[in-house]
Amino acid sequence: MDSLTLTNEMVVVLVLLGFTVFLFVSEVVRVDFAAILVMIILGGISYIPGLEGVSDINLLFEGFSSNAVLSIIAVMIIGAGLDKTGLLNSLAGVILKFGSSSENRIIPIVSATVGVISSFLQNVGAAALFIPVVSRISARTNVPLSRLLMPMGFCAILGGTMTMVGSSPLILLNDLIINTNSMIAEKHRMETFGLFSVTPIGATLVVAGIAYFVILGKWFLPTVGAREDATTAQSMKEYVKQLYGVDADVFEIVIPDNHPLYGETYADIMGAFKFYVIASYHQGQKWLAPSVDTEILTPCRLALLGESQRIREFATTFNLDIDPEMTVFGHDFEVDKSGIAEIVIPPNSRLVGKCAREISLRKTYGLNLLAIHRGEENLSYAEGKDDLASQLGLIKFQAGDSLVVQTQWTSLSRLTKDRDFVVITTEFPQDEWRTKKVGWALIFCLISLALILFTDMRLSWCLFVGACGMIATKVLSIDEAYHAIGWNTVFLLASLIPLGQAVQNTGTAEWIAFQVLQLLDGWPIWGIQAGVAIMATFFTLVMSNVGATVLLVPLAVSIAIPIGANPAIFALTVAISTSNSFLIPTHQVNALIMGPGGYKVIDFVRTGGIMTVLFLVVSLAMLNLVF
Repeated sequence: MDSLTLTNEMVVVLVLLGFTVFLFVSEVVRVDFAAILVMIILGGISYIPGLEGVSDINLLFEGFSSNAVLSIIAVMIIGAGLDKTGLLNSLAGVILKFGSSSENRIIPIVSATVGVISSFLQNVGAAALFIPVVSRISARTNVPLSRLLMPMGFCAILGGTMTMVGSSPLILLNDLIINTNSMIAEKHRMETFGLFSVTPIGATLVVAGIAYFVILGKWFLPTVGAREDATTAQSMKEYVKQLYGVDADVFEIVIPDNHPLYGETYADIMGAFKFYVIASYHQGQKWLAPSVDTEILTPCRLALLGESQRIREFATTFNLDIDPEMTVFGHDFEVDKSGIAEIVIPPNSRLVGKCAREISLRKTYGLNLLAIHRGEENLSYAEGKDDLASQLGLIKFQAGDSLVVQTQWTSLSRLTKDRDFVVITTEFPQDEWRTKKVGWALIFCLISLALILFTDMRLSWCLFVGACGMIATKVLSIDEAYHAIGWNTVFLLASLIPLGQAVQNTGTAEWIAFQVLQLLDGWPIWGIQAGVAIMATFFTLVMSNVGATVLLVPLAVSIAIPIGANPAIFALTVAISTSNSFLIPTHQVNALIMGPGGYKVIDFVRTGGIMTVLFLVVSLAMLNLVF
């Protein structure tokens, strides 16, 4: 390779690269704004005499119409459509059935599923579809979303290495090999790779990634805590416990046939043991928020809410079983279905002067009254006063009373339109599933997948067919589609594309590659192959993985032939290593999960740093073992 001269344009691009990395790592401004800022600076530099070649100002904003960015927008809309029909919620339920609420069981199931899907579907598409699934799993299990999204995202990237259609670099590789063969001697010409030639390598990478998060995730996965705001559904339980002294845990109790409790009322056992009966099940019928005057019919199951110690004491006293799996009520009292809320009685409410039993608060509004906050006084079963325990439902409401209730979110959503209440808890799930649109959502999702897998049509067009189909059939409204798009992700990726093009078009990438090759001169074959892998890893961080592959595959082949190495394996090393993009959120998948996960760049540096090293070690070992 002939020596390359460092030009002024290259120097400017190198400085701008360093500035970009500084902005990303230091986070003095948000990363999406940092990307926009770099794009604007790049355009300004192009107006300086002598530096016109750094960037074409007429193409500066071309990234916003790029295939990758438009594909992400379409996938976000498709994902929102599938979510709106309840399909993704059902998928979350299936995963929870096998994964329970354990982080170490959920991560392998979710990550492996996404990894397999991304081996045929573009990894960013697989990740985008699973973000709402993971979000619902997080809500149901109280496992922080930040501890689930990163394993899912990383394994989506890793899954792209499982087939030759799983990632753009691998899709390009065979074409690059054919082109390169025309320029080298016949004895060195390479065979193209089959669809599943890389499967052992990709599958091992996915397994290694899952093992990393299961074994070491405890220390390296970031935990982004929920806000302490009392108005959020997720933090309401702790807020209520601190302010009202009400400890709200739900248990399912099994009462057998002909039990001595037969004929007792819910009010009787609630008053005696200071807990709440919030649901009942008898002879195939289920009642949520049943009346406290209801008699116990056996056999039955009751959902009890209160302190663990008191409920266990009740179970022991009457020789009752506690169902830890909550077989009957588990779905009804998941965090995204129901919870604790706070509402206020306004001065003009028709409920002023009336009590909970008089208005049938449970039956009429679906509210289980747990406590009343009046002035400086808290009134609840948790006070431990027998008279209060039996009379809470008879206390007449006054204007300004704050009521702590356990309720289904659908019931609370209806109360937001009722003038007799002011709902204080504002951030709670308010989804209304459009189950009648499931068929349309599936049809257009499958149409997009079929177009992607079985035609050569542009990826973004294929995906927009599905997105537009969902809007046309009213799976989503156009406003909901706009709302589903993560614009911070769109601007982050679109704004970085001109920088990647500048790195390639000015010859900066080729100059960096030349310097690396000079350093590798005289190394053993395995060392040079590792150097090529590291170089490809670096390039995919600062430019598109497609650009890095196009640039480095011919270089890797030209390195391999003189040292007696297999040029096809060196070419494959590049195509595999351009998926090793975990250090900073420049990869489309990392940019996609950054906002929902609440991650900072340092989280990717810390967690992704180990993943980067693990990827290098495993991929190089498998490349040499398989080939």
